[in-house]
Amino acid sequence: MMRMDLGTKLMVSLLAIMIAFMIVTPFLPFYDPYGQNLAGSLVPIGGASFDGRLYLLGSDTLGRDILSRLALAGQVSTLIGLGAVSVSLVVGVFLGLVAGYFRGPLEAAIMGLADLQLSIPRVLLLIAVSAIVGPSVANLALLLGLTSWVSYGRVARGMTLSLREREFVLSARTQGATAAWNIRKHLLPNVLPQMLIVASYEFGQIVVMEASLSYLGLGVQPPLPSWGMMVSEGQSYLALAPHLAILPSIALFIMVAGLQFLSQAFTSEGDVTGAPQRTP
Repeated sequence: MMRMDLGTKLMVSLLAIMIAFMIVTPFLPFYDPYGQNLAGSLVPIGGASFDGRLYLLGSDTLGRDILSRLALAGQVSTLIGLGAVSVSLVVGVFLGLVAGYFRGPLEAAIMGLADLQLSIPRVLLLIAVSAIVGPSVANLALLLGLTSWVSYGRVARGMTLSLREREFVLSARTQGATAAWNIRKHLLPNVLPQMLIVASYEFGQIVVMEASLSYLGLGVQPPLPSWGMMVSEGQSYLALAPHLAILPSIALFIMVAGLQFLSQAFTSEGDVTGAPQRTP
């Protein structure tokens, strides 16, 4: 059973509440993230517009419901995060397994590519490529995934270097097992559980990157909301309506901090370079 201290329990509980908020809100009768109501512009938290409509978390300059937009923005960030993690997980694990198993020039080429990518500031790389390919949800998920594989690749390679010398792998090799069979049957089942721990950490990083690009106008585009874009739009009204920037910032903090605490709890339960989880 996973053990968590008080701080971890608190953040994981807030993360669970945030996820429930994103799931339940679209089923509420007043859910409308796109509807504009100029009579309800900049309504404070818990206030009502001139036409009597109640806004639980206030409204923005166009009279759009902040509660609805926060929930939809969270769904968008989660969708982008899951897509990016899936891409980076597949690419990183494949390259890490190949590099660790075959060694030699192939390993040098793959790890050289990883070092090259790490030498380039990730934010600058994302900004440059986003400006070229154009902002969209699909492009953003693919771009974030292709720039996030290095962590998976390095951990997968390190584990493969250890596992390839274990008896169950050497035995299969002496009996004529191909490299593809060994990787699929012996290495991948042992590496994959640790990759899920890495993924829980990387997911939070990707959410931050998505919010950063959206804040700069290179991520999610209107009318689709994003936490980063909501912060960018709300910073001009900090004196008049601070909730426009504060609420999405809090939502982003809860999501990322909760994921980081959760990944640390998983990490404490097992070493990413630990013993194999499956043997013949």
